[in-house]
Amino acid sequence: MFSMTMSAAHQILAAAARSDAAGMALRVAARQIADGSLEYGLGFDEEREDDHKLHVGELTVLVGSPSRPLLADTVLDYVEVAPSRFEFVFMPPDAAAIGGGCGTGSARAGGGCGSGACGNGGCGSRG
Repeated sequence: MFSMTMSAAHQILAAAARSDAAGMALRVAARQIADGSLEYGLGFDEEREDDHKLHVGELTVLVGSPSRPLLADTVLDYVEVAPSRFEFVFMPPDAAAIGGGCGTGSARAGGGCGSGACGNGGCGSRG
């Protein structure tokens, strides 16, 4: 099952509060791309019928059925990747078991979570 650290949840809640997304759920998604690596995505969204819903503190997280197997046992964290540079980082349980993908992919917030999409990232966009 997918999980998220409280650090990541706090950052997402703060971004939602700065935008018109306060109270919305966070959708977490993954897809396997041609080279076998995973691409991750985050964004505020409404719940759908086939979603798995989990709660991390006050944050509701949604994972759709196509993403569930790809996100199994993956942890989303918000970490300092360089001095004063923080990023959301997806940590899969075993990179070799995911079709040879990378070990840690990051989700960068192009316009910030408050823009409605917390970002897309993956192996090619590691910090």
